[in-house]
Amino acid sequence: MVKKMRFVTLVLVSLTMMFAYFFTDVMSPLESLLTSSPETGGLSWSSDEYGFFSGSYGFFNVFLLLLFFGGVVLDKFGIRFTGVLSSLLMFGGALIKWWAVSRSFEGSVALPFSLGVYSTQVIVASLGFAIFGVGAEIACITATKVIVKWFTGYEMAFAMGLQVALARIGTATALAFSLPFAQWLGEAHHSVGLGASLLFIGLLLFLVYCVLDKRFDREAAAGDSAETSAEEGFRFSDLRLLIVSRGFWHISLLCLMFYAGVFPFLKFATKLMIFKYGISESVAGLIPAMLPFGTIFLTPFFGRIYDRYGRGATLMLIGSVLLFVVHLVIALPLNYWPLVIFMMVMLGIAFGMVPSAMWPSVPKIIPMKLLGTAYALIFYIQNIGLALVPIWIGKINQQHTDPSTGVIDYTETMIVFALFGLLAIVLSLLLLREDKVRGYGLEQRNIA
Repeated sequence: MVKKMRFVTLVLVSLTMMFAYFFTDVMSPLESLLTSSPETGGLSWSSDEYGFFSGSYGFFNVFLLLLFFGGVVLDKFGIRFTGVLSSLLMFGGALIKWWAVSRSFEGSVALPFSLGVYSTQVIVASLGFAIFGVGAEIACITATKVIVKWFTGYEMAFAMGLQVALARIGTATALAFSLPFAQWLGEAHHSVGLGASLLFIGLLLFLVYCVLDKRFDREAAAGDSAETSAEEGFRFSDLRLLIVSRGFWHISLLCLMFYAGVFPFLKFATKLMIFKYGISESVAGLIPAMLPFGTIFLTPFFGRIYDRYGRGATLMLIGSVLLFVVHLVIALPLNYWPLVIFMMVMLGIAFGMVPSAMWPSVPKIIPMKLLGTAYALIFYIQNIGLALVPIWIGKINQQHTDPSTGVIDYTETMIVFALFGLLAIVLSLLLLREDKVRGYGLEQRNIA
């Protein structure tokens, strides 16, 4: 396989994911705008409504098991079919979300099981975000399997690091420029429309990848391509291999705890910078944006270390320790803005370290024929946190909001995030022990 072609396909898929990550967080810096009055360009959402909307990303993935079935579809029908399907879901959900925030709605909807009463606009926007979330998460596992297919035996961790780095560019760009862009044009929906346009471009890029991927399979010896052999070997009965694997469950729960301590935090970080550290609203989004910007360089760097020197489980442990320390420090009554900048740098290091080691470690635990389903289950478990944690945090923030000033006390919020870091440390230690017992090779290098 020509090295140049491997990296061309990597760039195509990575750009698609970069646009997806941009749209995921395009409204994260807009919380202060969304909760303001319509006269100032806002939508009059409450903190509780914003938390519900943020959590809606994972609703269908978690409660309808769509992400799990997406993994089965990936293993059964292949990369090209699943990638196009997920790209269409992302674009369709984005259009619904843009339509919801760009027009006025009347009335409210009372959700079952005492989940709360939310405005019709919030419900429709959440529906679009949930559909987008299904496509985005299936696209993530598809992109990961693309890298495993094209880079096994080569620079797999480095390639995954580059893909994550480009995705983080999308997140960082959304955090840094979404609010100024919306303020420049006067309304929040313009940023959402920009994100939807980028997703359409991402769909076109993945179609180009499909052409290259089909050519690769055609030129490969019949029945010898990684994807074909994986699809022919898949059996539903093999799912028991996942169920009984301790290493799989350790890394899945580690993913849940680590990402629950990062992505939901980013959704509330801009307003935290304003209220706790007194940072101007116009630049508050730039500080949490430092986190994904830092991973642009760090994730490929740590991936290169894993490829050449190993120590994947150790990297996950160190990153989990950093996550715990950062959130614990932010929970303290220390309101100096240079301190929070330093903490964002530390969190950025952790955010580069753990994913660069976690995702390339899964193929060492799970066989190729189950890899799509394995990644789908891990992403499904991760989505439990992405769906429920923002709702939880939104309610905590609502309870700790001063009714006279609207200022939020974030102490309890940050203690919750610190607990996620502590649990990640425990799971990293269990994974390190399991690797020694089972001999997965998580501490060994990836390059053959």
